[in-house]
Amino acid sequence: MNIDPSLSDEIISGLKKNPKQLPPKLFYDEKGSKLFEQISELDEYYPTRTELKIMEDNIEEIVSALGEKILLVEFGSGSSLKTRLLLDHLKNLSGYVPIDISSDHLIQSAEKLKKEYPYIKIYPLAADFTLPFQLPAVDHDFNNICAYYPGSSIGNLTPEKAKLLLKRISDLAGSDGSLLIGIDLIKDKRILEAAYNDSKGITAEFNLNILNNLNKFFNADFQVRNFRHYAFYNEEECRIEMHLVSKDDQIVKINGNEIQFSKDEHIVTEYSYKYSVESFIKICSDYFSLRKCWTDSNNYFAVIYAYVINSSV
Repeated sequence: MNIDPSLSDEIISGLKKNPKQLPPKLFYDEKGSKLFEQISELDEYYPTRTELKIMEDNIEEIVSALGEKILLVEFGSGSSLKTRLLLDHLKNLSGYVPIDISSDHLIQSAEKLKKEYPYIKIYPLAADFTLPFQLPAVDHDFNNICAYYPGSSIGNLTPEKAKLLLKRISDLAGSDGSLLIGIDLIKDKRILEAAYNDSKGITAEFNLNILNNLNKFFNADFQVRNFRHYAFYNEEECRIEMHLVSKDDQIVKINGNEIQFSKDEHIVTEYSYKYSVESFIKICSDYFSLRKCWTDSNNYFAVIYAYVINSSV
């Protein structure tokens, strides 16, 4: 995991709030990344397979929209599963920059991709992309940058923070740049809640692993067995909320700070906002202009392509 020095302060500050909060970026150490890959294959978890099907069904139109000689920059690359479709079909790709906070997982995935695609220049970047960062030096000319943000993880940010990140992405992509992004759409709460409370308990393990990471990286002494997973859909806010619930009164130490928990007290570990296409485009509208939107037959998910405002493309 790529640890920013300010993250410790963010953690302590969040645990002193009411309700307590932890940033979801803490999920993604090597174990967390592998657990999320398992989640993506679960029957209940529709987003990954639905987005992949959208990409497969529309790949020729998608790569035609992206054009040739682009630099593809992926935000939260993980195992780069859906990216392989783009790498297989894009013509004259100038380079691929996968960005992920889990450095170990990123390096493993990048090395595998380099063997599968020896003709593509790959520049892995371990970074927290919610914070400012610089792209690595690229030794091939490119016509423009396409920011690729699959998996709907922009929903982990509040709409206000999502808008701030979209501004950063537009600045990074530049005046001729573009954005290809996946968003999870509003739907029946039973479908949403089943996706975050799977019958095998893998999402619960993924959620609880955040405490293991606090113990490992931030000198904490959480007793993981003293907490339980809880996830539900907040209809008013249009978001899934993942929580950890304290089973008992307890005191936890972290980096020299004592944090007190009451029985049944919650830590919010993740929000996952769900959008309509219209509401998401409204958030983007200061920085991006919609060019195309692809959805599945059930309208569970959408893949959106947009140009940076004032793009000459």
